[in-house]
Amino acid sequence: MTELPAAAWAAMAGVLGLLIGSFLNVVIHRVPRGESIVRPPSACPACGHEIRARDNVPVLGWLLLRGRCRDCSAPISARYPLVELGTALLFAVIALRLADRPALLPAYLAFAAGGVALSLIDLDVRRLPDVIVLPLYVVLPVLLAVDGDLESLLRAVTGGAVLGAIYLAIAFAAPGAMGWGDVKLAAPIGAMMAYLSWGTLLTGAFGAFVLGAAVGVVLIVARGAGRRTAVPFGPFMILGAVCAILGAGGLGDAYLNALA
Repeated sequence: MTELPAAAWAAMAGVLGLLIGSFLNVVIHRVPRGESIVRPPSACPACGHEIRARDNVPVLGWLLLRGRCRDCSAPISARYPLVELGTALLFAVIALRLADRPALLPAYLAFAAGGVALSLIDLDVRRLPDVIVLPLYVVLPVLLAVDGDLESLLRAVTGGAVLGAIYLAIAFAAPGAMGWGDVKLAAPIGAMMAYLSWGTLLTGAFGAFVLGAAVGVVLIVARGAGRRTAVPFGPFMILGAVCAILGAGGLGDAYLNALA
């Protein structure tokens, strides 16, 4: 099973990503509202008609409907198929990155799925729900342990604790600069990066602040935003981590090796 070519892992992960992306659309919409992600079945918000199974096929259903409800012709946001396609692409790229370590795929795909949901929820409502963040503290370490690399697992626990402590210190030192949701998310993000290497953790942690600062400057220039303009930081934390995990972490490894 572990001898499958990287392309095969990527293809399977991509298909899984389409399905997971469809589910994430439900999570992103319902969790901030405190609604069940199981019931009732998905329905058109305009006319209330339940969405038929054939219309729920990821991406294809939206295309066949031409982006409109079958019953009332109300427009269906293009974000739904984009989330499905984006999740599929992310899953496929992660599978390519970890094709030589398939035991790690469940952990990093779970992290990616959680990251997609949390990023979009944070952008929508500027909140990182505990119902998604806190289970990561249990699910991700358990899935990482399947790899059987105790040294890396210990590094992950240490890295998660260090990044969590840094964010906690920032939250206390500069009230309002860091949300408590960001503080809670820092530990699992740090653990997932540190499992691969200290350089990955360094790159992803630093990259989050660079990305956040860059977007902040763009907002100031393009929209006249001020220093106190609230910008959700969760997406930058997650994007920095994903970039580091997918290969940018090599920069941090090179830097640390140069210091040694």
